[in-house]
Order: sequence, then structure tokens, then C-alpha cells
Amino acid sequence: MNMYFSDLHNKTVMVTGGSKGIGKDIALSFAKLGAHVIIIGRGAAALEHTLGELKEAGSGNHKAVSADVNDIKRVRAIVEEAVRDYGTVDILVNNAGVNIPKPAIEVTEEDWDKVLDTNLKSVFFYSQSVGKHLIERGKKGRIINIASQMSFVGYIKRAAYCSSKGGVVQMTKALAVEWAKYGINVNAVAPTFVETEFTADMFEDENFKKDVESRILLGKLPKPKDISGAVLYLASDLSDFVTGETIKVDGGWTAI
Repeated sequence: MNMYFSDLHNKTVMVTGGSKGIGKDIALSFAKLGAHVIIIGRGAAALEHTLGELKEAGSGNHKAVSADVNDIKRVRAIVEEAVRDYGTVDILVNNAGVNIPKPAIEVTEEDWDKVLDTNLKSVFFYSQSVGKHLIERGKKGRIINIASQMSFVGYIKRAAYCSSKGGVVQMTKALAVEWAKYGINVNAVAPTFVETEFTADMFEDENFKKDVESRILLGKLPKPKDISGAVLYLASDLSDFVTGETIKVDGGWTAI
């Protein structure tokens, strides 16, 4: 009898923003299943620490790459190096993201560009580079984008963020339509606010925390593992007939 996710053993997985938070948990989840994991991030110390955890978690050949996802000129080189080292990139998880919470009337052009470039532009060009590799070599693959519940609903101080994440959902559909004939499944996962080191400061504001929790029907914040579960499903054979979809992991926020 086959165990669920056993097909992920020996797959090569690239995770952007893979050294901290949700990305780190996603990377560790793949490592525990025997995948080879490449994490991309900016902080050298965090990358090395997470790389050590990956090596302890699984027997795969893991690697950390120090890079800013907004350095688009490096994207192709990073993917080509991964292909040289591992033979292919089977699964890409576009997780890296940023938010600059401000009232809409205070958002600067610099704020807007940073959020849109990180959350949308980089996702496209990493997807393009991995997709091109898979198409040229006739290989099947999976691309999984981390969107947000804010892809579907608005919220205060998030005009740029909502715009970027809404774009991720539409781009996911567009790439799925183009690449289905090549056997490349493109999907997204849309979390609500997740309990990580990135949101800890945010939730020190009791009014904000109370408002967020009041909108989540399940009555609590999710953990990173709740997001990783959806990603593993989309990466595995269990989701062979799923493409162009976005799985909301929002505790019911968008159900009302």
C-alpha cells in the first residue's frame, strides 16, 4: 500500500523565502518526506540555520541560496544552477512576500513597487524560468504560489498587498491555462494571517488581533503547518487533476 506523499521522495523542490516562517515549514515538510530542497532567502544566518534543520529532518541533498527575489537578473542563473546540480526542478513554491501596511493615501511609489515586485513580479519570473526548463525537457512539474485571503477580500492598510495577491491568483490561472498541455500544474494556496515571527509584532495590537480573530470562523490563527499541508497536497499525485485553483486556508474568513 502506498503512503500518502510517498511520490515526493527524491523530488527536487525550490522554495523562495524558505528560511523563515511559512516558507521554512514548507521546506521542512518536504525534507521530512525525502525530497531534495533548495531554499532561497536573503539572510545568510537564517539560511544556514534552516539548512541545518533540513539536513536533520531528511536524507535529501539540500541547499541554501542567498538571493533577493527582486533581483530578476539572477533568477534564470539560480534555476539553471539547480538544474545542473539536481537534474531538474520538479516543484517550485513561490512563497517569498512582503507587506508594508499603510493607509492608502500614504502609500508611496517606492512602497507600491516593493510590494508588487516582491509579491507578483518575482513570482512570475521564477515561474517562467522553471516552466521554461520543464517545457524544454518535456518534464511534468508543479508550481505552487502562496497567495492570500486578501486575493479575494479587501482590508485596511493593504491596498498594495491586496493588489499584488489578487494578481497572484489571476496569474496562477493564466499559467495553468498555458502550461496544462505540458503537464505542468499551476495552483495557489491562500492563507489568512498565520502565527509566525513575522506577525508577532502585528498582534501586539490587541484591537487588531481581536478584529482578525473575529473574522476567522474557526476562532484561532493557523500555524505554518496548516499552510504546508495544502502545499503538499498540491505538490503530490493526490492533486493530479487540479490546476488553476487556489485553496483558501483561512479558517472560513472568506466564506461569509
